[in-house]
Amino acid sequence: MDWDKLRIFHAAAEAGSFTHAGEALGLSQSAVSRQISALETDLQVPLFHRHARGLILTEQGDVLFRTVRDVVVKLEATRTRLSDSRERPHGDLRVTTTVGIGTNWLTPRVGEFLELYPDIKLTILLSDDELDLSMREADVAIRVREPVQADIIRRRIFTMHFHAYASVAYLKRFGEPKSLEDLDNHRILTYGVLAQNYLNNINSLHFAGREPKNPRPSILTVNNISALRRAVENGVGIAVLPDYLAVADTQLVRILPQADMPELECYLAYAEEMKSVARVRVFRDFLVANAQRWDY
Repeated sequence: MDWDKLRIFHAAAEAGSFTHAGEALGLSQSAVSRQISALETDLQVPLFHRHARGLILTEQGDVLFRTVRDVVVKLEATRTRLSDSRERPHGDLRVTTTVGIGTNWLTPRVGEFLELYPDIKLTILLSDDELDLSMREADVAIRVREPVQADIIRRRIFTMHFHAYASVAYLKRFGEPKSLEDLDNHRILTYGVLAQNYLNNINSLHFAGREPKNPRPSILTVNNISALRRAVENGVGIAVLPDYLAVADTQLVRILPQADMPELECYLAYAEEMKSVARVRVFRDFLVANAQRWDY
């Protein structure tokens, strides 16, 4: 059975006339009548009793109408579910970011988001390697550099500022460096970034006030920013840290305010195909709306 003919039959049965069915479907009365006649020919049964006052379903027509009506109801329910999956914020949302940002910046803030959207199930994937959004390894990424892929949508959400920090205990023991030259007599800690060259500026204390070929030595290298902060907290030495890691720590002191320190722009990124997904949209809007108060 041809669905177009069944659709027109359903409209005629609902409307009670070919004229009203044609108005609902954007067809002429004669076009509706032809399609119904063709369907009756295909099925070899009459579907309507045609009267001057309108259409009355035959017994066979009533059987067909009940079946087609059930199909129409199911199709409408399916359309609604498909629309909901696009429009209503719910379902699984996988967000990937670095271990440092995820542990210390993102997870303390997602409680507010989940209260706003309780139907979203959030998974945070922490990795200093960038997961492939195009291959759906994650839905959304928060990255500390602008994505270069053409099929990735990106939105700057905040600037990550860095400064030199030392612990109160360290400064009591070794004194506070007042100039870049004073760093020659201090214990410098390094953030180990072997593959991410764009993060090398974080280790600016090694080169500040020195020739590039003659950097200050490091007494400790750590490839995890949270672990580096713990080393600074415990008086091991001085390191450059993102401000979001240090602002709430009363044991850390910002030093060398005159030094030129790095900044990194943080971006929200997601694949082009995800731009109409409601849970992605609301997560993006949540971060953007709060970016100003979170700008470190």
